[in-house]
Parts: sequence; C-alpha cells; structure tokens
Amino acid sequence: MNENLNDKNFILYCAKKYESPHFDSEEFFNDLNRLKYIKKLITRYIEYDDLKERLILNHIIILNNCFGPEATNKILYLKFKNHMKYIKPFLILLNILPDKIFNVNNEQIIYTDTIEIDSGIVAKLRKV
Repeated sequence: MNENLNDKNFILYCAKKYESPHFDSEEFFNDLNRLKYIKKLITRYIEYDDLKERLILNHIIILNNCFGPEATNKILYLKFKNHMKYIKPFLILLNILPDKIFNVNNEQIIYTDTIEIDSGIVAKLRKV
C-alpha cells in the first residue's frame, strides 16, 4: 500500500505483484499487454460507440487474477487516469473497486467516489 506507482517503476512494481507460481517473463508481458487491449477497446467505444463489454471484463478479470485487486486498481488508475470513467463501471460490476486508491503518481489518496462514471457503459453492463 505504501509503494508509490509511477511510469518509472511500473514494470518492477508489476513484477513484484505478479501472482504466478512460476514466473514466466513471456506470460508476464502477455498479461501486461492486456492494458493495451483495454485501451484500444475503450478508444473504440469513445470514437465509434462500439463497446465490447465482455472482452473488457475478461481482460480486467485476468489482470485482477494476475496482480490482485489492490495492484490492479493502481495499475488501471496509472494507465487510464483520464479514462477512468469508462473503467470504473467494470470495476464496480466485478466488486473490486476500493473506496480509495493509494500512492499513484505521487497522489497520496485517490477517492474513487469522485471519479465520474459513463452512463452508456453502465446501461450496457446492466444487461450482462
């Protein structure tokens, strides 16, 4: 909880939090690439109103399984700070969004209830 996450220590932080009985660097980087896939899917939703909600859910679930909920929330906040309103509904649905996220990019405490939420995504997730 005390460890600050930023772009400089991102890989090292993720490696420390990676929950795998046998650390395999190829598998580790494949799991980290899920962040790129999520970004593409969110961009697709923003630009074309085309949401692949189940695919995004699957990527977030796998990240959560690999890194645990605390690290997953910190990682997603670091990489998607400006798009958290699109990510937040998925975290709520999965019941892994904490009230506070600590120590990301020198922000001591991020109160998640202050993060906006995209109503279009909420509406689509209600059907899941």
